[in-house]
Amino acid sequence: MRKVWLLTLGAFTLGLDAYVMAGLLPVLAQDVGTRLSLAGQLVTVFTLAYAICAPLVAGLLSGVRPRLLILAALAVFTVGNGLTALAPSLGALLAARIVAGAGAGVYSALSTAAAAALVPEAKRGRALALVMGGMSAGTVLGVPIGVLLAEHTGWRATLWLVTGLGAVALGGLTALLPPVPAGPAVPMRARLAALTDRAVAPVVTVSFLAAVASLGLYTYLAPVLAAAGGVHEVTPYLWAWGAGGVLGSVLAGPLVDRTGRVRPLVGGVLLVIVAAQALLPTLAGAVLPGAVVALVAWGTAGWALQVPQQHRLLKAAGEERGTVALALNNSALYLGSAVGSALGGLALAAGLAPDALPWAAAGVAALGLVVHLAAGRRSRGAAGVSTLGSYEHS
Repeated sequence: MRKVWLLTLGAFTLGLDAYVMAGLLPVLAQDVGTRLSLAGQLVTVFTLAYAICAPLVAGLLSGVRPRLLILAALAVFTVGNGLTALAPSLGALLAARIVAGAGAGVYSALSTAAAAALVPEAKRGRALALVMGGMSAGTVLGVPIGVLLAEHTGWRATLWLVTGLGAVALGGLTALLPPVPAGPAVPMRARLAALTDRAVAPVVTVSFLAAVASLGLYTYLAPVLAAAGGVHEVTPYLWAWGAGGVLGSVLAGPLVDRTGRVRPLVGGVLLVIVAAQALLPTLAGAVLPGAVVALVAWGTAGWALQVPQQHRLLKAAGEERGTVALALNNSALYLGSAVGSALGGLALAAGLAPDALPWAAAGVAALGLVVHLAAGRRSRGAAGVSTLGSYEHS
């Protein structure tokens, strides 16, 4: 497991960079001279580049040594953040975020697969949880610190902090990361088959919908809390959401390894996301501790979801397509984030009240729960038909 901690270090930096923008949007929009809805597209292009590059590189470069690709991806991510810190205009910022998102997407997909490959199968859930925990720790520890730093020294200082952490992570991985077992080369037919696999597609669809609901709403958490409860100091609420994320990441892995009941766990987690998001506007406007509880519950469930999801994909896709399935899932996560942040920006630009966004997000999460339950029924039905057929031929 010590080897996995090195990958977690890079994931921590990714978690900070992916989510700190949500807290920087108001001050960044004012500094650049643009509307908040347009500044929110910085999150959209980052996550869209992430979504596109993750499966593309995992498929096209499946024969290249994973260690080399992991280091190259982290280097691209670090350079992209340095360019973000230097960008003089919204256009330059958008281009820099594309570079950073591309590096982040490739690193996330490969580091997740590497974490699973570096440990015995019995510890796979814990290894996946460690990498996800690095992402959530980057949120709970890094994002509030980054927002505070931006409030006192400007948002560019926060991006320099991310760049510095990326450089430290890159140096540590270059020196200490051992060779990573390479997965088998995946032919184009197998990569395309993963998209239509009846076992893989529903899992990826649920991840996409959960990301639209969860990560998309998080992008606009500052204006949501301001409209719902008059909250203008968002940092404590970012801490609450991130603390829940760390809790969810830590608890999910052992639960998966001990029980093996990943399908009920996913259903329960989705239900918590729906309830927490639906209640957030009311709790933020009425009771301060209630809003914190909703954010902790939402963060816990949102981050816990992906450990059983990844575990399901590794089993469903098999050894040959496991890396591609994980890349598709990571792609779905960040494509969902891009769609969620884009739709949120469009809704705000069209005049929708920010405190109505959580209800829309809860509706999307509820749709994900419906897809999950429907896929479970189809799976049980197929298993029943298979069993009946075996009796009929016996």
